Amino acid sequence: MSACPPPVSLARVLGPALCVFGLALPVLAQDDDPVPAKPPSIVFIMSDELGYYELSCMGHPNIQTPNVDRIVAEGLRFTQCLAGSAVCAPTRCCLLTGKHSGHTSVRTNGGATPLRAGEETIGSVLKRSGYATGGFGKWGCGGRGSTGVPEQHGFDTFVGYYDQVHAHTYFPPYIVHNSEEIALAGNKGGRQGTTYSHYVIFDGAKKFIRANKDQPFFCYMPVTPPHGFFNIPDEDPAWQIYKDKEWPEDARRYAAMVTMLDRQVGELLALLRELGVANNTIVMFGGDNGGKDYFKDEDHPRGFHAPNVDPKTKVEFRGQKGHLYEGGLRIPMIAYWPGRIEGGRVSEHLCYFPDFLPTFAEIAGAKVPGDLDGISFVPELFGEAAAGRKQQRHEYLYWELGRQVAVRMGSWKAIQPLRGGPWELYDLSRDVSEQEDVAEAHADILAKMQRFAKAAHEPARVGTFTDRSKQRKDARARGNIRRAGGGR
Repeated sequence: MSACPPPVSLARVLGPALCVFGLALPVLAQDDDPVPAKPPSIVFIMSDELGYYELSCMGHPNIQTPNVDRIVAEGLRFTQCLAGSAVCAPTRCCLLTGKHSGHTSVRTNGGATPLRAGEETIGSVLKRSGYATGGFGKWGCGGRGSTGVPEQHGFDTFVGYYDQVHAHTYFPPYIVHNSEEIALAGNKGGRQGTTYSHYVIFDGAKKFIRANKDQPFFCYMPVTPPHGFFNIPDEDPAWQIYKDKEWPEDARRYAAMVTMLDRQVGELLALLRELGVANNTIVMFGGDNGGKDYFKDEDHPRGFHAPNVDPKTKVEFRGQKGHLYEGGLRIPMIAYWPGRIEGGRVSEHLCYFPDFLPTFAEIAGAKVPGDLDGISFVPELFGEAAAGRKQQRHEYLYWELGRQVAVRMGSWKAIQPLRGGPWELYDLSRDVSEQEDVAEAHADILAKMQRFAKAAHEPARVGTFTDRSKQRKDARARGNIRRAGGGR
């Protein structure tokens, strides 16, 4: 292997570098820090169903998110970060594997469809490079007894829900740790119980970080709030903010769940500082797919909290969760690393979930699989001068979900809402609400994007189960679905 000294600018801006697999990759430290002893840690917090406009820094009038607002002010906010899919399980698979949904194994949202045995994930890639790897929340890429469980895909530990139906309730009789059950006292599923599962899951993440503070770690937090049954303990400080609002109860509970998670983001950042690892940890926070128009009524046709409506301009994203229009794909995403990522910056870089595996691998100095669809956005995070190269752009982005297909090429968005039916074409630079179909006027552009779509698709090859009994048990543990919110 040839020598690979880092570009001068990279060493100056980001500190010394590791020469790994032929790439110059940063091991970052503050300018006045000693030479760092280990690669940076990575924390990725993904809120289940948080809408693009549901942060108070976006001008949202209902929901308070002061801690996330702070990392927006001190970090980098992406305006065109798109989910891997418009529903939970497929989007997680795209994120974890670095592949778009024309190549992934998990493309349906049935609850427990598994990854294939041996499929690479962010966890397996980072684990091979010496990272401790932990997951906390909703897995969604393989139920118990299948080839898709997280401990078979690079995660040292995973605490939470494997099956998505199980994840609807915050009061299940148990959650899962590495395929074994952790009993939660006083719970029977449904909307009421004694032990709030999210507290247990979040505590597990903090314990993982404490236990691994002396080595690089990847803490993956696909947490469930505010998705599922809209529940938060009445004793939680966030509920006290909203309990007396003259809103529907579920709308109040939903807002409180978002604010609760925001408080926990603050707690997690404080923990990193307490442990002395904040200067060598990148934290990313975002949603998993587009927001859903919950709690609609005559006065709130796009949902009580209107996750896909700009509260300042009233411009809307078309569709919502489950749709491949922008309302189903546009998500909030923030990158935070004081001293490494320029604060207060807003990026219009077009990226999506397949890009996170190569990005995290490059930050970690890890070798990536050769069959990825994602492109590292390290130059966008740290600057092209620091990275020593220009930011590579996608020729196109691709999605498929059920009978829907969509392609993005720059500002052009082509969508086939029903496979076999007519295609639509939108110029998002002029029409982010996808209201003016210009397919006839730009037939040549549409034809090119249709060719991309054809080339991007291959039949799905899913993993297998050796025993479905535990997965079925997990789904039943959801309990009573009365007044359930969220869907899968």
